[in-house]
Amino acid sequence: MDLDFTEEQEMLREMVRGVCAEYASLDVVRKLEDDPVGYPPAFWKQLGELGLLGLTLPEKYGGADQSALEAAIVYEELGRSLSPSPHFVSSVLSAGALALASSEEQKDAWLTKIASGEAILTPAWLEPKHGYGPDGVQLRAVADGDHYRLNGTKQHVAFASAASRLIVLARSGDAPEDIELLLVDPSLPGIELTQQFSLASDTQYELDFVDVRVPMADRIGGPKSGWATWNAVMHSGIILLAAQAIGGAERALEMTVQFAKERKQFDKPLGAFQALAHYMADAATEVDGGRILVYEAAWARAQGKPIERLAPMAKLFACDTFRKLTAMAEQVHGGVGFTIEYDIQLYFRRAKQLQMSWWDTRYLEELVASSVLDGGSRTTC
Repeated sequence: MDLDFTEEQEMLREMVRGVCAEYASLDVVRKLEDDPVGYPPAFWKQLGELGLLGLTLPEKYGGADQSALEAAIVYEELGRSLSPSPHFVSSVLSAGALALASSEEQKDAWLTKIASGEAILTPAWLEPKHGYGPDGVQLRAVADGDHYRLNGTKQHVAFASAASRLIVLARSGDAPEDIELLLVDPSLPGIELTQQFSLASDTQYELDFVDVRVPMADRIGGPKSGWATWNAVMHSGIILLAAQAIGGAERALEMTVQFAKERKQFDKPLGAFQALAHYMADAATEVDGGRILVYEAAWARAQGKPIERLAPMAKLFACDTFRKLTAMAEQVHGGVGFTIEYDIQLYFRRAKQLQMSWWDTRYLEELVASSVLDGGSRTTC
């Protein structure tokens, strides 16, 4: 693995950092907390014009056909700035599922729109009191002629109010992996959206499905292939979330170091106290170690190598680093760190939310354990 970035990759990093600073600053982040839409339209437009919404999609659909390495660079910068956008749910997960398993008609209809920003798609996956694995999908898809009839509830559906389509994981049988991926219009009769409020103050919704009729032609992939597709897309996606966590951790550390240099106690800057200096030294070590793991996973994905162990390891370590680092940062800041006037609390709250989202610590540990102990044969629930 070459640890040097190319000139083009460094230019990509600078471009994304500049766009985030101009269109999605922390002032914008604050204004959009608990917003029902949840992202700044000007920022989304810029991402589309710069080709970042279709970064990893094929050129035939308006994408840039870049690798997971370039995507990780983008997500590290999105993590530094806390930029709110539906990029992950639309351009990564939804586009990834369509690119991997959908028909040519579905790809033609949606991938170009995703790449341009004309359409936003988001997965409806998690359910109340159910887990992250295939057994956690219990919303029923019952065959009804040439349609499925959907009944159940989905939670934590990001940016659902802005979505042109939902990608719904639905159960069509009793076997653990009898799961379909369905393209669903959120305006269909029988779908009710209720906004949920999270620790990160991001935009999430609960969706109730009551006798929602969805054409079987809107299924992504073959019958009962939904979980295999979703599992593959999630393994690729969590590498980018790991990069996002490392970017956020690095920025939080920079803010804390600056505060420790400027804030004085007993006529000395906080950073002059050995205990605090050691906290920050340990944090810097963990950030650098996490970045290596993240980019190893991204490199493996770009090279077509196995990521079943590296991807969950990357998110597990990076999110744990982000959470622990921001907790340390709050201690260095003291009581003021928890007040809304200080930016460090924005990172602290989002660090915990990211750790719990899109496969949490416990599920990731099970995935790693499965890879280490029995070659990936263990079934998580």
